[in-house]
Amino acid sequence: MDELTLPTDLTTTRGTLNPGAVGYSRSPLHRTPLPGGTAYRMRTKRWEYWGVLTPELALGMTIVNLGYAATLQIYVLDRATGAEISIEPLKILPGAADIQLPDTLPPLTALGSAGGVSLRFHDDDGGTHLRARSPRVEVDLYAPAEGDVLGVVVPWSENRFQYTLKDVARPVSGTVTVDGKVFTVGADAFAVLDRGRGRWPYRTTWTWGAGSGVVDGTRIGLQIGGQWTAGTPATENALIIDGRLHHYDGELEFAYDLSDPASTWTVHGPWIDAVLTPFHRRESATKLGVISSEIWQAFGSWTGTARTPDGTSYSLDGLGGWIEEARHRW
Repeated sequence: MDELTLPTDLTTTRGTLNPGAVGYSRSPLHRTPLPGGTAYRMRTKRWEYWGVLTPELALGMTIVNLGYAATLQIYVLDRATGAEISIEPLKILPGAADIQLPDTLPPLTALGSAGGVSLRFHDDDGGTHLRARSPRVEVDLYAPAEGDVLGVVVPWSENRFQYTLKDVARPVSGTVTVDGKVFTVGADAFAVLDRGRGRWPYRTTWTWGAGSGVVDGTRIGLQIGGQWTAGTPATENALIIDGRLHHYDGELEFAYDLSDPASTWTVHGPWIDAVLTPFHRRESATKLGVISSEIWQAFGSWTGTARTPDGTSYSLDGLGGWIEEARHRW
């Protein structure tokens, strides 16, 4: 894929894909207005997801607008006890004016409130404030922006396309309060941003993995994905070395067993051979008639190697992270 270096609009004024927007970038360069009527609205999806992994917790926070419904999600795993909290109030649209997912270039503020839950992700000049409030979970974190990110446009057709922004190696600090217990976040913690704006087919399956950490003095961010990009010229596969992005064309091979929560997940390709060994697997399912979502997300530790385009090999041993399969009818 070609690298984009200038800001561009994702769509034309008619709401179809702008061919000049297809490519990848190492900073957020896509403006994502998604104009169109009712037929377009049902296929239009917007979201902001932040995942945080610390030595004590796994945390996920999401603001989602699916075109016909909106939801907020807070997920917390206590790594010591295995206890999980999952909060997901749903709102049917229209009427969710308190869900805001901007289509402008950063800095931006995404926010939402529903069912006693509020989320707010606010950029400043140096990073992003991550805040959440609910009866059981409160989050007050700050993730400085350091180094490159991966922006990619996946073009299925002129009417079906997705802009994804993955920022997988952010340091993060602050506090997470769970049922009155305060967890301090700082050392050996990282945050991941997954931003999505686009128009999707009704049925979709993806595999997505991320990792972050320091190995042998090198700061490494790992971003891998597959299934949903097959058949297009786009991939969301990248390695970030000390803040510098290396993007890779070509699909990867994934192997895993969804029937066994303790089994490993393997990834193979021309530039990577890696294994994630899970310490916990989260399973989530939502079924509302013709709409459904199933997710198997394994949190764990990566081992293996990855190579930059110049042939330099880097160990992934000890990177913290996760990998998932998600199946949607939406």
